[in-house]
Amino acid sequence: MAGETRIVLGGFGNVGQQIAAKLAADPTGAIRIVAIAARDHAKARAKAAEFGLDVPVISASEAPSYDAILVECATYDGFRDVVEPALRAGGHVVAVSVGALAVNLDLIDIAEAAGATLQIAGGTLPGLDIIRAASEDEITSVTLTSHIAPASFAHEPFIHENGIDLAAAETGPVPVFEGSAREAAGHFPRHFNVAVTLGLVGIGLDRTQVRIRADGTLPGARHTLSVEASSVSLEMTSQNYPSPQNNRTSMVVALSILAALRRQNATLRIGS
Repeated sequence: MAGETRIVLGGFGNVGQQIAAKLAADPTGAIRIVAIAARDHAKARAKAAEFGLDVPVISASEAPSYDAILVECATYDGFRDVVEPALRAGGHVVAVSVGALAVNLDLIDIAEAAGATLQIAGGTLPGLDIIRAASEDEITSVTLTSHIAPASFAHEPFIHENGIDLAAAETGPVPVFEGSAREAAGHFPRHFNVAVTLGLVGIGLDRTQVRIRADGTLPGARHTLSVEASSVSLEMTSQNYPSPQNNRTSMVVALSILAALRRQNATLRIGS
C-alpha cells in the first residue's frame, strides 16, 4: 500500500493495546502493525488475538529485521532493552517512556553514531512547537507545574521518605516536589516523561524547573507550562483525561503516538 507506515510495537501493555485498538478500527490501513516485541510472548499473543492481530510476537533484538518504526510503549525499567537494538541498527524509534532517557542519555549518542532516529512524541504536553522555535534564539526560563492524582504517587519512595500526606490532596493541591527536570525524573521516573521531554526540547534538564502537586480534585493530570524567551512569553495549560483502561495513564499518550506516526508519510505537515 502506497504511503503505508509499518510499525513494531515495543511492548504491549496499556498504551500498546490502545494503539492496536485504534488501528483495528481505522479503515484507511495507513499504519500497520507488523510485529509485537514483548517479554511474555504467550500473553502478548492472547492479547493480540483480542484485537484481531495475527502478527509475530518477537523479542526486541529481532525488531530491526522488520524494516519498520519501533514504537516503544514498554515501561521505565524495560526502556533500554526495547530501544537499544533498533537504535544500534540505525532504525527509527518513537519513544513513550521518555523519563528513562534521563538516565540513559548515551542512547542519544548511540543513535547518532548509527544514523538512527530517536523521536519523542510530545502530544501530551502543550507548547513544544513554540519552545522549539524559541530555542532558535534565547530562552530565559522554562517552568512546568504539574498537578497529578495522589493515587499515582502512592508507592513512590520519595513520598514516604519525605512524609508527604497524600490524604490531604483529596480536597486540594499538596506540594510534592520542586526542582530541576532531571531531579523530577530521578525521583518520579514512571511519571515524568513530560519533564524530560520539556528539558530536551528547550534549555536542558538542569535549567528546566518542575513543580509537582498531588491533587485529587482534577479529572486527570494537569500541566501548566511557563516560558520566558527573547521572542515570546508563554503560559499554557493542558488538562489531560485518564485512559479508561488504566487511570494512571493519560488517554492522549496513545493518541500522540498515532499522530506522530501519521506525519511520517503526510503530504501536509503542520508543526515544526
